[in-house]
Amino acid sequence: MPRLVFVEPDGTQHSIEADNGLTVMETAVKHGIKGILGECGGTCSCSTCHCYVAAEWIGRLPLKSENEADLLDFAWEPRETSRLTCQITVTDEVDGLVLKIPQQQLS
Repeated sequence: MPRLVFVEPDGTQHSIEADNGLTVMETAVKHGIKGILGECGGTCSCSTCHCYVAAEWIGRLPLKSENEADLLDFAWEPRETSRLTCQITVTDEVDGLVLKIPQQQLS
């Protein structure tokens, strides 16, 4: 099973096992990761599952769709490494993926 690592703004890490085929957002919600809400249920119509992907992972993930890139414009403090976790599918290739949760989403 792939492992995902969610990092809170204070550096607290949550390493969780993920099921292949689910999205990163579904996995985070299933495990109660604070700051990943997924209010739209994963339909890529909000930005409540926004995270910053660790720099070493950016080139290893599928590219953002145009719709995802447009929604990220409305996320809190988007960066080059911003992704919507509902748009990343868990596979063996993402084992060890590190995602940083924006401070604003924990409020």
